[in-house]
Amino acid sequence: MKDQAKKFKVSFNSPVVLTFTIICAITLLLDYITKGYTNAHLFSVYRSSWTNPLTYVRLFGHIAGHGGLDHFMGNIMLILVVGPMLEEKYGSSNILFVILATALATGIAHLIFVPGYALLGASGVVFAFIMLSSFTCIKEGKIPLTFILVALLYIGQQVYEGLFVQSNISNLTHILGGLMGAVLGYVMHKNKMNRY
Repeated sequence: MKDQAKKFKVSFNSPVVLTFTIICAITLLLDYITKGYTNAHLFSVYRSSWTNPLTYVRLFGHIAGHGGLDHFMGNIMLILVVGPMLEEKYGSSNILFVILATALATGIAHLIFVPGYALLGASGVVFAFIMLSSFTCIKEGKIPLTFILVALLYIGQQVYEGLFVQSNISNLTHILGGLMGAVLGYVMHKNKMNRY
């Protein structure tokens, strides 16, 4: 009797999220190999001359850089949990747009409001994904209680910590990432962005 066991294949089910994860992992490896050089020059955003082409690279590249394995794991675990569901619902191109728009918005805001420090990491994207995920079950004319709770808990905590807790965490990036996810979630829910 022939063995009719089902064969399972590994699928690249979420191309944008998985590619972003791979880029972040390579960036972390490069940071270790170069002893911090690549993060300092390519994968963190800080005030520099607008005539320097690397300034524009860093405006997007900062979301790929991480300050170490713990920082990387904390962000990527949440992205891998939430991201594939979002990419399936909203489409790969929309999720790529969310990632890039969040990178640009958080990068520019950081340059304006926190010019003396470098910013790196995908936490703005994480917060965008968290807020965006609360839109997955929205119905016309109804605001999900989950959206309100997520906004209060996640964004409220960041506002509190930004005002009262001294740390090296960019609460501004978290808040702005969450706002980007909420706004883009609303726009996508209203079918104002193509889903492919």
